Parts: sequence; structure tokens; C-alpha cells
Amino acid sequence: MPKPIVLIAEELSPATVDALGPDFDVRSVDGTDRPALLAALKDANAILVRSATQVDAEAIAAAPQLQVIARAGVGLDNVDIKSATTAGVMVVNAPTSNIISAAELTVGHILSLARHIPAAHNALAQGQWKRSAYTGTELYEKTVGIIGLGRIGALITARLQAFGVSVIAYDPYITSARAQQLGVTPVSLDELLAQSDFISIHMPRTPETVGMISTEQFAKMKKTAYVVNVARGGLIDEDALFTALSDGEIAGAGLDVFVTEPPVDSPLLSLPNVIVTPHLGASTDEAQEKAGVSVAKSVRLALAGELVPDAVNVAGGIIDPYVRPGIPLVEKLGQVFSGIAHSSPLTSVDVEVHGELAAYDVSVLKLAALKGIFTNVVSETVSYVNAPLLAEQRGITVRQLTDAVSDEYRNVITLRGALADGTQVSVSGTLTGTKQIEKIVEINGYGVEIPIAQHHIVMIYTDRPGIVAVYGAEFGDAGINIAGMQIARHEAGGQALSVLTVDSPVPDGLLASVRDKIAADVMVEIDITE
Repeated sequence: MPKPIVLIAEELSPATVDALGPDFDVRSVDGTDRPALLAALKDANAILVRSATQVDAEAIAAAPQLQVIARAGVGLDNVDIKSATTAGVMVVNAPTSNIISAAELTVGHILSLARHIPAAHNALAQGQWKRSAYTGTELYEKTVGIIGLGRIGALITARLQAFGVSVIAYDPYITSARAQQLGVTPVSLDELLAQSDFISIHMPRTPETVGMISTEQFAKMKKTAYVVNVARGGLIDEDALFTALSDGEIAGAGLDVFVTEPPVDSPLLSLPNVIVTPHLGASTDEAQEKAGVSVAKSVRLALAGELVPDAVNVAGGIIDPYVRPGIPLVEKLGQVFSGIAHSSPLTSVDVEVHGELAAYDVSVLKLAALKGIFTNVVSETVSYVNAPLLAEQRGITVRQLTDAVSDEYRNVITLRGALADGTQVSVSGTLTGTKQIEKIVEINGYGVEIPIAQHHIVMIYTDRPGIVAVYGAEFGDAGINIAGMQIARHEAGGQALSVLTVDSPVPDGLLASVRDKIAADVMVEIDITE
């Protein structure tokens, strides 16, 4: 019987091939040579890549035998996950491979900024002995602000505390108990900006976080403050950063990531108070070896038909066919849940499975729920293996409950959570019809039935005449097309909930305007990441 063919499209560590073992026909190809790649994919059962190989829809279509795409690293920008999912191809990565490397690079940027190490080196290398020009500052007793206290933020915190710094953090999903455990003081974003001597950002790149540090935020910082971004390009508005650095609003910046990479002709490269590195967050021998070995193990599991914890798009493995369609539904419910639960840190979540599904092993649905909840709120790539760890790190209690009784639908899955401020949040969904349409059927106790789309707006307000006309006109005037709408209420004159699906993202300013005009208690946009 022929061995499965594993295609290695970029240079990976020897340990990667060793981890695959003797059970595979391992072949190599230059992933940047497009014709050679497409030809080699014809017989491949798996492909291992880093960042240079584009595994897009064309490449996936050229690989009829392909079962798994493995990215030896964290980012997945070069993999078309949607096309892979449509083709039934699993996508795996190595979500924890580079966290220590990224944390250490961040500390390196902070030290380099504090002591002007690169500039002093360059001057001395040119024969200039300029000691007084490079007088720096100690980290001791300074305040470091961490924006996004995930695993990398926690590692940075632990390392910097040895320098005698005070660490404050902004992360709307971290409980005060978890912050206390890390020795961090939780603060608002404005407080962090005003108090910090060094600021490091570790957030996911989403429509809400792109440009989250811009002109307004720089104006709130100390003139002696330094800002570091080793997370994602675009979190800091580069034009606003250039202005702030040029005008002396802040003292300096350390950047490892950029909106466009490489940052050709970026004016930031010409500034003396900027330290740059070419996206080196994962560029250590240890991180590359961890990444290669991790995805090699995932490939072995995938081709053996076993559960793959690091799968990004499908759980894989021994999952009943009746349960499997619920996985993408629950991931999306998790994103809706986190969208309406953003007002306070989450302390507990129950994943309730009602109906015929209760007779099956549905443990994967708990993993899918956590994966969805964290997808757009942490900087790390979220998978089935790290989602429970993310919950544990944040002090979130997670339970799975099953009940064979479902009154209205054959099966209903509910995510029900408690927030630190005492608020209760819930969202329920189901699959309906022969086409298994994914639908939201309940939000915070309000019964609805609306298909899940890419862009949603959820509003809760006091029920009274004319509200629909107000927000309909506001969105219409702004060119936002409403594709679907459901309104629910418990009683006339009480609170009402509206759920809209719209064809395009809604600007924050427009949402705020509509919220004010209808005096809404809740007004959120929820964008589903596929």
C-alpha cells in the first residue's frame, strides 16, 4: 500500500522530518515556484509551509488528494482557510511555537529604546564616541503598560517584573483575579496611556483594533513615553505615529511589524527615535523547531483520522457525523456571544446542548464554543488545544451541560455566561432544514430566528413606536443595506431586541449616533470571522 505523500514546500528544521517518521513519502518543492508547486500538489495528501508559499484557492483546487495544510508558525495569512474548509481540507498551525520568542523580542525592543542601543552601536561603528548623546533611562520603578494580557503579554510581564517595574494592563477580557495572579494592575485604556513610560500592544488584528493607537491616543501619552508593537501590523496608525514622533509627542517607538511588509519607503525608517526589526517575532531556532515539530505531529494525527487539537478550521478526528455540522455553528455562536459580552470580563460560561445531540459525544462543541469566544479578542491564533488554556488563564469557569429535551427545535445549542459585573449573557443557535442553515434563535432571553451572516447589529432599547424608522433611515442614509431583521420583546412598552444582518461593516461613529438617537442600552456590531 503506497505511503501518504507529504509535501514540504519550504525549508524546515531536520527535526520536522524526524517528527513525521518513516510512514510517509516526504517530498520537497520550492513553494515560491508556482508551476512546480501546482504540479507537486497533484498527488499530495499534506503540505507543510512557512510564510512564503501561497496556498490559495488555485493551489487547493490543484490538490484533489489534499487532506491537511500545515503552517509551521502562527500566522495564516498565506493560507486560504475558507477555500480549504469548502474543500474539506484541514488547516493546522503551531499557535504556541513563538510565544517565548515574541515576548523576548518585545523586552529587547524596550531595552533598546531605554538605552539607545542600536543608535549607539551605529555611531561607534562609524568611529564616533558619543556617550553624552545616548544617555538613556532605567527601567527600574518605571510603569509598563501592556495592551492585551494574553499568553505573550503574561510572559512579558513576568520578565519585566525582574527589572523592578510596575506593570499595568488593559484587557477587557481579563478578570481582576487573573490580573492579581499575574501581579498586574488592570486599568482602562486611557489610564494606561496616561500612566505608562513604556507601552507594548498585544491585540489581535480585527476591524475594531486596526488603528486603535492613533492621534487621539498619542495625545494622552507622556512626552517621555515609548511604544512597542511586536504583535500585528496596523494596530498602531503609522501616519499618526510618524507625526507623534516627529512633533515630540512621544519619545520613541519599537516596531517589528508593519501595515505593508517590507515597509518600503516608510517615513518611519528615517526617524532617529524609531527602532525597527523585520518581523522577527518568531525568528529563533527554537521557535522554528517547535513550529515544525508541532505541525508534523498534527499532520500525523490528521492523516491517521484522529482528533487534531491544533486544527484551525475543522476539529477532525473521531467525531460523529451527526455532531460535526454543529462545530462551525457553535464557533460562530461563540463570536456572537463575545460580541454581546464585551462590557465586562467573562467569569463563567456554560455550553448547553439540548435535543437529540445530547445522546452523542459532544465534547468537541465545548472546544468550538471557546474557540469562537476567543477568536476576535486575543492576539494568539485560537485553536481547539489552546482555547481551554485561554479560558483558564482568564479565570473563566467552563462547563458543558446536555439535555435530551428541546421544545422548539430538534437540537439547540446555548452559550450562557456570567460577567464580572453580575450581568448574564446568552445566545442560542440551531441548524434548520435540509441545507442545515445556521441560525441564531435566542439572545439574552429574547426569541429570534435569523440566519447567521457576516455582519450583524444587535440593539436592545425601550420598545416604542418609530424606532425602526429611525435606525432604518440612519443606516440607509449611510449606505448600509439591511439584509435581514428580527425584533423580539417580552411585553409592549418594555425592552425590545433588534438583530439586523447588514451587507457591510458599520463605522463606529454611525453606531454611536444611532445608539444616542434611539437611547439604546446595547448597540454592538458583530463581524463573524470565517
